[in-house]
Amino acid sequence: MSFSFLEMPVFYLYVLAICYKNFRLKLSHLLHGIPFLVVNFLAVFELSQPGWLSLASSMQWLGYILLVAFTLRRFKRIYRQNYTEHSNQSYRWLGQLTVVFVIAGSLATVKEVISFTTYNQLFQGLQLAVGVSALSVITWFVLKALSSPELFRGIDGELQLVETLVKQQKGTIASKLKTPIDDDSPETKRVKEYMQKEAPYLDPSLTLQTLAAQMQVPSKELSILINHKMGQHFFDFINRYRIDAAAKLLQDSTKQKLTVLEILYQVGFNSKSSFNTAFKNHTGFTPTQYRKNHLSKKNH
Repeated sequence: MSFSFLEMPVFYLYVLAICYKNFRLKLSHLLHGIPFLVVNFLAVFELSQPGWLSLASSMQWLGYILLVAFTLRRFKRIYRQNYTEHSNQSYRWLGQLTVVFVIAGSLATVKEVISFTTYNQLFQGLQLAVGVSALSVITWFVLKALSSPELFRGIDGELQLVETLVKQQKGTIASKLKTPIDDDSPETKRVKEYMQKEAPYLDPSLTLQTLAAQMQVPSKELSILINHKMGQHFFDFINRYRIDAAAKLLQDSTKQKLTVLEILYQVGFNSKSSFNTAFKNHTGFTPTQYRKNHLSKKNH
């Protein structure tokens, strides 16, 4: 029972480590172990009651689930504001993992409630279910880590949400941020001209920081320009150019020998499923359907 008070703190730290590549354990993280120490202190002096311990464990479990959900939400938003890779497996993996913990935690809570009743057979069945689910989760951890090492890349933990960057602005800059920028502004024109001329979107690992360095502008200013003033995430901004480039190749009758897979790699995507999804959301057709429609029109 006392070790259950370490389970969710460790999971929360695990989520932080997966989300942010520069995450490091600090002495302050030891504070997460206080409930575990308190429970053991009470147990030594025989001051603890099983019912209260179960309730405290459930409350701690719920609190950390909320912390994990907040962390994943922030991770996704920072990702879309600074990165362009569609194979965002870390977010999906951690989301699935959180769901598993919710289910397992719910089973454990129901088991504890049943333990105070006379339904012994149901209690034993739930105890077996909790044990099997725990073994399944551990096995899943190991297999996932072995088969998908890219899950452990993470993003830069020092990156800030664009909302935070906007709040940090002062004076005349802050007043300008209150109104959206128009497409004819010098800043917007410069970004769009650079995108069309240099085609940086062809790099599948392009980030906002990389683009800012190439354009020789502060990354914070570029983030505010694209994510705030232009009203779209960097993720969507870059992939729009990739989809447009792919559409041109699919329309070109001289490029019929190129497969869809070859085209998606050429324009900066690195996953067929994510390319198909993004392309259909943008055009209303799958890449194959889009190619057939345009080539048949030309033939007629």
